[in-house]
Amino acid sequence: MDFITDNLITILILLPVFGALSLIGHQMFWNNEGQAKWVTLFWVSLNFVISLLLFTSSQVSANGFYFEKNVPWIKAINSNYHVGVDGLSFWLVILTTFIMPIAIISTWNAVEKRHTAFYAFLLLLQSAMIGVFVSLDLLVFYLFFEASLVPMFFLIGIWGGENRIYSAVKFFIYTALGSLLMLVAIIALYFLHQQQTGVGTFDYVVLLNSLKLGNLVVAGTTATLLFFAFALAFSIKVPLFPVHTWLPDAHTDAPTAGSVILAAVLLKMGTYGLMRFNFTLFPEASREFAGLFIALAVIGIIYGALVAMVQTDVKRLVAYSSVSHMGFVMLGMFSFTEQGMQGALFQMLAHGITTGALFLLVGFIYERRHTRAISDFGGLANVMPLYATLFVFTSMASIGLPFLNGFVGEFLIMLGMWKSAALPITETVNLNYIATMLAGTGVIFAAVYLLWMIQRVFFGKVTNAKNKGLKDLSWREIGLLSPLLF
Repeated sequence: MDFITDNLITILILLPVFGALSLIGHQMFWNNEGQAKWVTLFWVSLNFVISLLLFTSSQVSANGFYFEKNVPWIKAINSNYHVGVDGLSFWLVILTTFIMPIAIISTWNAVEKRHTAFYAFLLLLQSAMIGVFVSLDLLVFYLFFEASLVPMFFLIGIWGGENRIYSAVKFFIYTALGSLLMLVAIIALYFLHQQQTGVGTFDYVVLLNSLKLGNLVVAGTTATLLFFAFALAFSIKVPLFPVHTWLPDAHTDAPTAGSVILAAVLLKMGTYGLMRFNFTLFPEASREFAGLFIALAVIGIIYGALVAMVQTDVKRLVAYSSVSHMGFVMLGMFSFTEQGMQGALFQMLAHGITTGALFLLVGFIYERRHTRAISDFGGLANVMPLYATLFVFTSMASIGLPFLNGFVGEFLIMLGMWKSAALPITETVNLNYIATMLAGTGVIFAAVYLLWMIQRVFFGKVTNAKNKGLKDLSWREIGLLSPLLF
């Protein structure tokens, strides 16, 4: 047991890799692709159970991290395998391990080709995502950040929809471009530290302590350029308006499991990166340009909601709703208030749960009808009452109905933004109030596009004969949704 707790984070990273290798070995020796999903479900479930040991954390290191591990990796450039979790990364790791078994079960009857490769990519993706949230060495973080692109690229490109190649390439180009600029900034920080202290380092904790002690000074134009190099990479991942255009295509063409993971976990890498690295390594630049990011967040909230309103594809509607909801997260973060920050973190988790559930629900109906066009439905509540009930319940959470998870984060974010000093305040104009009120319209628009979609899909008479024989949710599907609904 001591070995597991001493190496808990490493085990969480490597276990899915071992799972992928076992899948490949299973395929080589037994050649039974039908069992691939069972093998994968075993590994991701085991990883979730082990991740619960994170709740046993009692001793915090001097650096403020739990389960910290710091050993030399590439001595020539002073790069270490340095990992750990704190209050920010803890819940995102739990979210990652929690969502993966659900994503795997959602594919049970949906994968029609190359089962082994499909599940191996999902396992490798989980390993990379966990690595992103626990890395405390900038070079290790970058490698995990980039590694997460490859499995998702293939998941969309091979098992995606009609425009899968276009969507996969667009996803890869957008995210890789931003990541390369971040790599330049990471290398720049290494040499700045070497120039000013005599020792180059990629270690986040060392860099942070050097900044606090004044041993490392990053200011002026240098700080601005480095801040934006990191911020662009993370803003694309969020995605923040106007670098959001890859997301609707990727969501629409990704398989259901890919959409669930993309919404629940991958988007959170962007907001996590901003909070972890931009806010701590470049605090002055973060506050100086807070107004820009607040403006883009408010535009994203309203734009995402308005574009969702005119979508004819249910999945694309949910995809654009993500642009709007992640705008709220950005708003809370750049408010630089305690309520705003806590609301942003809560909204990250709530969005992962709620939007993940919505993509599952869309996937269930697509498996039955092989269409996501709103016009192909109507009156589904008459033939699938349980499905309709759970869809409406989940939509209410996404809208932000009080007593459901969507309300908590958005309320805290708007409360924090209202009290913020991030924007100029004069005797006649308080821009914080204006930003909060504009963001509040996003909640109204969310009610419009979701309730209007629900009206057209579920209520009224069954106008399409193909919908009359649809079966309601199976026990597998109910079991799949239950943890998310709870």
